[in-house]
Amino acid sequence: AVLCAPFKAIERTLPKPSIMASVNHMSTKSRHEYELTGTISKFLDLHLIFPLLDFVEMNNLYDSKGVSQARLELLKPTKMVDYAMEIHQTLHGDNIPKSMIENRGKVFKKLNELKEAAATLRSIIEDPETARKLMEQNHFTWGAIKAENNLPDNSLEAYADLAKFNYDCGDYKGAEVALNNYLIITGGPNATSRGPSCLWGKLACAILNLNSDLAMQLIKEVKQMIDFDVSSTLEQLQQRSWLMHWSLFVFFNHSSGRDELISLFFEEKFLQAIQTNSPWLLRYLVAAVILTRGNSAGKKDQIMHDLLRTLEEEQSSYTDPITKFLEYLFVHFDFDGAMTQRMECEQVLRDDFFLCSVCSEFMEAARLLTFETYCRIHRKIDIGLLAQKMGMDSDDAEKWIADLIRNSKLNARIDTRENSVVMGTAVPSVYQQVIDKTDDLNMRSYVLVNQLKHLSNESGNFTNDDESYDNVKRHQLRRNVRGPGNRQDRYRD
Repeated sequence: AVLCAPFKAIERTLPKPSIMASVNHMSTKSRHEYELTGTISKFLDLHLIFPLLDFVEMNNLYDSKGVSQARLELLKPTKMVDYAMEIHQTLHGDNIPKSMIENRGKVFKKLNELKEAAATLRSIIEDPETARKLMEQNHFTWGAIKAENNLPDNSLEAYADLAKFNYDCGDYKGAEVALNNYLIITGGPNATSRGPSCLWGKLACAILNLNSDLAMQLIKEVKQMIDFDVSSTLEQLQQRSWLMHWSLFVFFNHSSGRDELISLFFEEKFLQAIQTNSPWLLRYLVAAVILTRGNSAGKKDQIMHDLLRTLEEEQSSYTDPITKFLEYLFVHFDFDGAMTQRMECEQVLRDDFFLCSVCSEFMEAARLLTFETYCRIHRKIDIGLLAQKMGMDSDDAEKWIADLIRNSKLNARIDTRENSVVMGTAVPSVYQQVIDKTDDLNMRSYVLVNQLKHLSNESGNFTNDDESYDNVKRHQLRRNVRGPGNRQDRYRD
């Protein structure tokens, strides 16, 4: 395969010494206690680990020499020989082992052989003008290209091998072009045995080339491929775990990425994969929910409810200051504890490769969330006390609250005489409360009758008496015809 199948690669561990084992001098416990580089790396392709190693080294999370040694170990299965020689010189001086020099010669020899074997096919499908003409004639397929140019059967395999080799050498742009062409002329990822791995490889290339738009599209294609895969349930579970880890590179670097993360992670099968394989991904789900809470007004309460339930279920499997912040705030309503966790979140965010860029935004969103929650359970709030709970100066807190009331149209006012915030109240009418509680009563009755019919049929005791069932259907139809505008009149009568 162009890339090793994700469900196979999950079973491998990091090369020895691993990231953690190769680091001799750790940072303080408070910093590396919630550091996830070693954990997440087990679900990534080797090439996707290098940016994480650069990050932890740049932020002094681990000893630089230990990180370089881990980087050198990770380079061994690849063909990036020049990079490996550079790292070796950094660690051991100018004396480069003879084996590395010989390996470099073998790599270039193999690369030239693959280019020669795939030269004819490359000249056809990588030439823009030729490719355009073939597409216009609907001949941009392997069968048509092979027949018109008398190409041998191994040309296509050589082209795929060249794409894989380019990827191993670190030529991600060249690999992306070749993988894209391969998928087009063969008819997609499900057309050949190498197709699925090619699609995974194309996604890896898009991530490493920082092409977030293409990567976002490819995440959806890989997800669709996994959903319709005929492989075992275990393999699907493992591939979903891979996809969620890979998607972190994209979701926090794309304008719509956070909403897409929430949508993907909350899908039933992906949420099961989180709970079974990777509960630490809850950190990123919580961060995305907090960061987008103001943009999902219609669904935010349901999303928060589902998230809190999941956090409670996985409390014994994984917690960190980010998940604890939400628990303290919405489960325990412990505002002092929530503020303590919020302050600890800052260091965790700065030490996280995927979340460091949203640290300031998250801290502000968490402060706003604390204020909203505090206001929900109080009618009158002392600004000095509120400032203390949010870790702000009293004057700054008053200005911040004033801007918040003005910009978000919060139903509140500031009483300057008593230095407090007075919350407004909005009590729904009795009619509206009745409507809300009975809105889906008929549909629930309809579903219940259907279930009873199904159970009766299974037990063989069903008597063919459909009168109650038909009455429910007629009542539902009559309700739909009358429309929702008449319901209040009926309740009033």
